[in-house]
Amino acid sequence: MAKALASVAILSLSAPALAGTGTAAAPAAPATVNARDAAPPELRLWVDARAGTGQPVHWVAEGGVYEYPSGRKLFGMIGFDSSRVFWPAKAGDPVIHLTRKTFTYTDPVTGEVLREYNGKPVSPIAYPYQMITYRLENGEIMADVEQGTGKAVQMIKARDGVRYRQLGRDTVAFTASIFLDFPLPSGARYDAWENYDFFIHRTGTVDEPHQMSWQRFGALPAWAGGGKAIYHLVSWRVESEAEFPARTLEWARTSMPMWLKPPADVAEVRRLQQDAAGEGWAK
Repeated sequence: MAKALASVAILSLSAPALAGTGTAAAPAAPATVNARDAAPPELRLWVDARAGTGQPVHWVAEGGVYEYPSGRKLFGMIGFDSSRVFWPAKAGDPVIHLTRKTFTYTDPVTGEVLREYNGKPVSPIAYPYQMITYRLENGEIMADVEQGTGKAVQMIKARDGVRYRQLGRDTVAFTASIFLDFPLPSGARYDAWENYDFFIHRTGTVDEPHQMSWQRFGALPAWAGGGKAIYHLVSWRVESEAEFPARTLEWARTSMPMWLKPPADVAEVRRLQQDAAGEGWAK
């Protein structure tokens, strides 16, 4: 043991000894800057809440679809997304958020998942991937979305940022209002207004610190008879499948198991983009 300690002492003294002989000491290596730690606090708070800090996270949701303008409830709705995040190697570069999301319609009274409606099959809303990149620009969080397959791959560039504001001491609200108008693989157009209000609470102040309310005004799917409707969901974050509502988890495991895990990396996204365009990209 004494010999080992002596060897360590000699090694630790070798650089100063060389410096004394006139040989220049090697410059210290620059400190590595962690992109997440260096990010503005509002961007870091948003990304951590929305996509986690390493392990995949999920946001589960439930709500309803209402006829417009009567307000009659047409359907219930349940769903979830699964997300992971990749911070860049260089501080200040965009953050990559990979996610899958899927939602389905339910009976407005019983809550049972609908497989058909008026003799027509009911298709869930299902995005096999979305790749979202975040950056801070002029005091707003900008989120560009890449989605679709084949010739229908599209980049939805953010026109407006995610706004944020402090509500009291313990809550930050993030709001994203989205006006959508783009072609679908079927040849139809998707036009709708959607609004996301995320409420991120200081840890320990409420049981669930990650909450969201989502509204949409847009067309009903063809199987539902068309026309305009109001969608409203409330959503909250869970860390594992064990925290899913029972009915949502049963549907996910039996019908949508791929969606329980986010894309592994950008390479998986590129592979998915080569698939044939299918149902559910943006319905």
